[in-house]
Amino acid sequence: MRTMKILLFIALLVPFAAHSGGSDLVLDKAPIDTSDHASLQRGAKSFVEYCLTCHGASFMRYNRHRDIGMNEDDIRSQLIHTGQKTGGLMESAMKKKEAEEWFGVVPPDLSVIARARGADWLYTYLRTFYRDSTTYSGWNNLTFDKVAMPHVLHQLQGQQVLKAEQKSGSTGSAMSNLEIAVPGLMTKAEYDSFVADLVNYMVYLGEPHAAHRKELGTMVILFLIGMLGLTYLLYKEYWRDIH
Repeated sequence: MRTMKILLFIALLVPFAAHSGGSDLVLDKAPIDTSDHASLQRGAKSFVEYCLTCHGASFMRYNRHRDIGMNEDDIRSQLIHTGQKTGGLMESAMKKKEAEEWFGVVPPDLSVIARARGADWLYTYLRTFYRDSTTYSGWNNLTFDKVAMPHVLHQLQGQQVLKAEQKSGSTGSAMSNLEIAVPGLMTKAEYDSFVADLVNYMVYLGEPHAAHRKELGTMVILFLIGMLGLTYLLYKEYWRDIH
């Protein structure tokens, strides 16, 4: 019986071992700072312009952007382009049936994508699209092989291709496997900064109240520490006459 349990345990480990033996691609570190309201505002504008057409963020309301320093007029002029009210949800303009016909799958809602995938994954993913004639869209991605999503930001970044020596397999730093074949409107540094703002916003999008939660948590901890000190002084005062 003990031998059977050991064999069963080893069998359960096999899928994990096979998965870990895959790509050795190293994710780039995303420069995340959700206290940077200027970055979040830039990211929000980019998200509305480039992402919201296909993807939704249906857990987020437009008026929540007041928390990052935008007033009602800013929200209406910079984020709302299709007549919604500021209290409305950030829903995709694309219908599910149309999405299935065009892409073969409905683009996922991005409300909590940063919590599901991680900021580093998103930051690397949005910078590692490359041309691939074998795919339906003509694009592929080092981070997500055979991805259905086309590179909607290629006019900004340009068109990348795999380096000749990397076509047999991608390892190491993600960007070291790619090179620009057709330049875009932005330099590499400008595009990296653009993506950093966008990913920073998506991290904020996953938990808009995170800053308030952390501030409230700090206040509660300081209060408890203060009460601990007062309780100790009360304890000393109470037992002083007894001892």
